Amino acid sequence: MGLKKFRPVTPAQRYKTVSDFADITTSKPEKSLLRPLKKTGGRDHHGHISSWHRGGGHKRRYRVIDFRRNKRGIEARVATIEYDPNRSARIALLVYADGEKRYILAPLGLQVDQKLMAGPDADIQVGNALPIKKIPLGTVLHNLEMIPGKGGQIARGAGTGATLVAKEGDYAQIKLPSGEVRLFHGECYCTIGQVGNIDHENIVIGKAGRSRWLGRRGHVRGVAMNPVDHPHGGGEGRTSGGRHPVSPWGKPTKGAKTRKKKSSDRLIVRRRKKK
Repeated sequence: MGLKKFRPVTPAQRYKTVSDFADITTSKPEKSLLRPLKKTGGRDHHGHISSWHRGGGHKRRYRVIDFRRNKRGIEARVATIEYDPNRSARIALLVYADGEKRYILAPLGLQVDQKLMAGPDADIQVGNALPIKKIPLGTVLHNLEMIPGKGGQIARGAGTGATLVAKEGDYAQIKLPSGEVRLFHGECYCTIGQVGNIDHENIVIGKAGRSRWLGRRGHVRGVAMNPVDHPHGGGEGRTSGGRHPVSPWGKPTKGAKTRKKKSSDRLIVRRRKKK
């Protein structure tokens, strides 16, 4: 996998880079694992915009991903490695010995025809899923469960990986990609290895239209609006807002703390930001 550059025959192509898709083995997804995906335009069930700057974009179909890895003790063969328009990581199609097919996140180094397995007795190799208590210290992990049986929620983006740093009693300390160290129960399942497609973070969009293809609309600054539209709007000439940064509804932003206290905060050993 790598990046492809272009000869700059237009200004937009001077810095634009795209993936070379060298790791993709097929362009046709498994039909039985596709679902329709409806666009929201950033609107909630009331029809009000709750996520700004969303809309348009290419039509997509959702790929059903097995985040639980709950087919235990049955060997599977990696049939294909595919592109998924709904996430930054690649996905791999597993064909189990009983004929069932499932998608998983493709870790770095995964090869077609490789044999994988999930379960407490699986080998420590890339792509296998095991409970944390069965994994040696220093191992890089992804697709981590926060609650046993719920399915992986942590370290699922391209190039990410968490590191198992310590075990104590029923819990293990894991360093997350953000730098936070957190306790996870030993029964939580995770997958060995780092998520693939590590060059994703180096892709340069290059032009505004390419963002529109992804469903991202333009972001208008508050200081460019009128006073009726934003607290930073208005003024004679170009102004900087004239007050501390706030949201369109007057709530402090850019530095204002928004994190609420949760019961699970007791599992945080070291925060990603030092107080």
